[in-house]
Amino acid sequence: MYAESGEQTDQREAAFRYHPPGGTQTGRFLAIRESAGVLSAKLNALCPPSRELSLAQTRLQETVMWANAAIACNEIGSERGASTAAK
Repeated sequence: MYAESGEQTDQREAAFRYHPPGGTQTGRFLAIRESAGVLSAKLNALCPPSRELSLAQTRLQETVMWANAAIACNEIGSERGASTAAK
């Protein structure tokens, strides 16, 4: 068996910790969801029903999830309401 490093422990704890929204996060979560909803509707209007469309919709849902996770998991304290540069 392998021993978990300190960095791995920190990453694991951050990944599975609840990150309550603060500051402007909720509004940004909603903006991302609304934008994705517009794109989803456009895809449905422009593409025939197909496996590929289903995959595109699934990936769009994943995109929303990862974008929201980027906000929730990488902003701490006073950064929650401020614009932050990519790390």
